[in-house]
Amino acid sequence: MQKKTIRIPLLILLFALILRPGIAQDYYSSTYQYKPISLGITFSPNMGWMRYGDNDAFESSPKIGYAYGLLADFAFTENYYFSTGLLINTMNSEITFPDPVSSAPNTSLRTTYRLQYAEIPLSLKLKSTMRYFRSYYGQFGFTSGFRLNAKEKLAEADNRTKLDGAKFFRLALQIGGGVEWQLDHNLVMMTGLSFNNGFTTAVNHGDGRNSYVAFNFGILF
Repeated sequence: MQKKTIRIPLLILLFALILRPGIAQDYYSSTYQYKPISLGITFSPNMGWMRYGDNDAFESSPKIGYAYGLLADFAFTENYYFSTGLLINTMNSEITFPDPVSSAPNTSLRTTYRLQYAEIPLSLKLKSTMRYFRSYYGQFGFTSGFRLNAKEKLAEADNRTKLDGAKFFRLALQIGGGVEWQLDHNLVMMTGLSFNNGFTTAVNHGDGRNSYVAFNFGILF
């Protein structure tokens, strides 16, 4: 009777040890259930510049800016999402252009633009199935922005002044991709790279359009 009593716990322990590797393996290689709605926050440093097309009189150099705000992903299926949010985006660029006052040839001025927009991204997000704590995504869509602030700083000036002729509305095409890392069953870290190409004129002076490349970091809950 005592031997049978000992055998039963041993069998239970042996059975648990046999199942444990399988459970652990399933945990590390499992696909997580996708959530119909994911909300999160983001911070995205960017490198922005102005584009002037065939206007050779204006030259632009890239400057560092940043964006921050809220993200929202709405699932159609496990791999297809509508992605949007609300971002505060600051784009900087350095511009060199001919001096309109000076009569001397080849005289130019240099100024730095700082344009800030409230942006609403509207894009389609395609994700791979989550395995080994990560999935890959590609994103394509548009961003619509509304000007919050516009300033410039001439190279010789001490302070920034209001930038006259800055447009109120900005529309741009955005494409990008990256990796989403599963930190928890309800917590995902997003890392990626995107290119945003402005369609509309940002500043009347020279008819410049602004674009930028951004490094995207976010946390989705």
